[in-house]
Amino acid sequence: MRALPLAAAVLTAALTLTACSDDGDTKDKAATSSPKGVTACAIGAMTVQVGPANAAPAVGDTGNVPVTITNDSGAKCTLDGLPSVTLGTVAVEPDPSAKATKTTLTKGAVTAFTLTYVMGEAGGGKSLAVSKGKFSLPGSSETYDFTWSYGDVAVKSDGKTPDASVSGFQTSGD
Repeated sequence: MRALPLAAAVLTAALTLTACSDDGDTKDKAATSSPKGVTACAIGAMTVQVGPANAAPAVGDTGNVPVTITNDSGAKCTLDGLPSVTLGTVAVEPDPSAKATKTTLTKGAVTAFTLTYVMGEAGGGKSLAVSKGKFSLPGSSETYDFTWSYGDVAVKSDGKTPDASVSGFQTSGD
């Protein structure tokens, strides 16, 4: 007779522990919430590194340019959304799988996003000649300008939109 209440207690304890397990969701929720009073991250308080790239070797090939951002300020800041990237004068669309998240960066925290592009034919009608790029962080109008040395970028079938995309922020470590 005692086995049944004991078994029920063990089962209840197991279910309670399972409900509290760290299956990754808990960490993600903690990383995306920000305390009140935390301001949007500003490029002027960050160290930015564009590249080194996995450059597209030939026309029609895909290349990736990582952009790494380190919070050098003494204060926490928040990234709430996706980076905004422009190649030349044309905006780059977010990757369809990019998720706008809210992440708080403490002093020294590092995050990154990736700009993926398809190399176009230099001087071709189906490519965008690019020599400069710029990006801004969500919640801030300040931009970071960088030199684009990866060749022309192919355009999509509309003849205007660059065949490029930007990922969401990727944060590593604890």
